[in-house]
Amino acid sequence: MIQFLTNPQNLLSLGVAVAVFATVFTLLSSMGGGAGLDKRMKAVAARREELKRRSRQAMATQGGTLRQSDEGFKKRVVDRLNLTKLLEDPKVAEKMTQAGYRGPRPLTTFYFFRFSMPFIFMAVVTFYLFVFNDFGLPVMTRVTAVMAAAVVGFYAPNLYLSNRISKRRTSIMQAFPDALDLLLICVEAGMSIEAAVQKVSQEIGASSIDLAEELTLLSAELSYLPDRRLAYEGLAKRTNHPGIRSVATAMTQAETYGTPLGTALRTMAKENRDLRLSAAEKKAAALPAKLTVPMILFFLPVLFIVILTPAIINIQDTMAKGG
Repeated sequence: MIQFLTNPQNLLSLGVAVAVFATVFTLLSSMGGGAGLDKRMKAVAARREELKRRSRQAMATQGGTLRQSDEGFKKRVVDRLNLTKLLEDPKVAEKMTQAGYRGPRPLTTFYFFRFSMPFIFMAVVTFYLFVFNDFGLPVMTRVTAVMAAAVVGFYAPNLYLSNRISKRRTSIMQAFPDALDLLLICVEAGMSIEAAVQKVSQEIGASSIDLAEELTLLSAELSYLPDRRLAYEGLAKRTNHPGIRSVATAMTQAETYGTPLGTALRTMAKENRDLRLSAAEKKAAALPAKLTVPMILFFLPVLFIVILTPAIINIQDTMAKGG
């Protein structure tokens, strides 16, 4: 086992196998992207009913609480070491909401892994470089690698969270203009805004599960919050996108001043379609620059081999005949 793990060729083969498995898994998971829609929608509906029940219980007893209970090993570690103060980040709660993680438990998990990942990375790199194979590196170089692993481990949870936020926002914005069109049709058909949002959340799930979840939460907040403006502002904060923020502002103004909601939705739908089109054009414009390096590394050598190999063979044959 030690010889296998210390052989660079075996490590390279293992890395290629992991990359191939991740690629196949990603392709297969994308084919069944809507499989978990019903489960997530039911979870959001159950959460809405739970909030209503707790709200009624709190009003009845005047001492109730709407906070979820968070118990377990990670919670005890975070509380014992006071990690919420040691690793305090004023924006982490907002980022967790934007990533789709709600409640106190994901926040506790984030602090726990942000504290433990540097030690885990340090232990793995130390065990590998100082026990299995040192690759002939000096001691100070190995110590530097261990410190670098600790730094990577400290920022790994933030990188994962940022990546999750970016993917979720992209998924939402790809389907948001279509959702606005559906919402406009429902409102102009005479449905109330709560019923229209609930209907759109059910129909848009095939395009974006994340957007369907956000609209379901918006429908729940419109039902139990005292002011609809708070529900629209909550949607804008959870998505953190200029297009959705402008839509929330327009719907708030229409609610406040009594302007026609259909006109505002029609204008916002056109603006968000333009934003989606401009984002696609931006990616298309950046594609030639991104393809430069792969073309130099992969296409040009093969092209040179295809063009020059027959000429080299002819020259060798000519020189052999002449000799």
